[in-house]
Amino acid sequence: MKIGKATQPHTAICTSNADTIVVRGADLCRDLIGHLSFTEYFHFLLTGRRASPAAVAVLDATLVAIAEHGLVPSVQASRMTLAASPEVLQGAVAAGILGCGSVILGASENAGQLFHQVQARAAGQDLDAAAAAVLGEYVAAGRAIPGYGHPQHKARDPRVARLFEVAAEQGIDLRYVRIAEALERAIAPALGKDLRLNVSAAIPAVLLGIGFPLQALKGVPILARTAGLIAHLSEELQSSIGFALSYQASRSVRYDGELPEGFEPAPGH
Repeated sequence: MKIGKATQPHTAICTSNADTIVVRGADLCRDLIGHLSFTEYFHFLLTGRRASPAAVAVLDATLVAIAEHGLVPSVQASRMTLAASPEVLQGAVAAGILGCGSVILGASENAGQLFHQVQARAAGQDLDAAAAAVLGEYVAAGRAIPGYGHPQHKARDPRVARLFEVAAEQGIDLRYVRIAEALERAIAPALGKDLRLNVSAAIPAVLLGIGFPLQALKGVPILARTAGLIAHLSEELQSSIGFALSYQASRSVRYDGELPEGFEPAPGH
């Protein structure tokens, strides 16, 4: 990623004076507060454009779909952090968000990049052929296929169908949905195993269809999961399981390193 070399700081997002706060050219108090939902405001903050009702519905659906995912590693890290330091809620939220990478939460961005590659290749040729060609390059390079396969949902992640239904109901551009499905068809011949779409592919497939910026795709699961983390942390403050999670982990650990002569392991280790 290229970093700019500007010597004068500048932003088109926000400015203010003693009387008025301006966000993306609008008066925050007069034009935005009480007039936009948070989803509409997020889109406006990000793009500087007012979202159409269809775009809001699709973006809202993706945020709802990904906000909660149970006691995944990022949630466990967040809850254990709060148990150890209950006065620092923001640190516990940060502990969970810092785990956003190519395996957890970051796959949507990578899947979006994959879809863009297929879209570029498809110019002048069959979509299935373009999907197979790009997929073949991924396989040859030993790269993972982001957004496909799920440890629990083998016959497609159930959130995929619902997100695609919302997109179709709202009449948005479905070209990236078709690309996602073409890649799904190409996976079994290329890999020798059947990997179905998961929510991390469905999210960019519908968001790119409303013109959502490719470089901001990772922000959607980060924003959504922040809400989920706050819910978990509120529960943690009322009924803590952070130390129980730590205890379960330490109880399950098997030491397989060297031992000094005469050392006797504690019972259960």
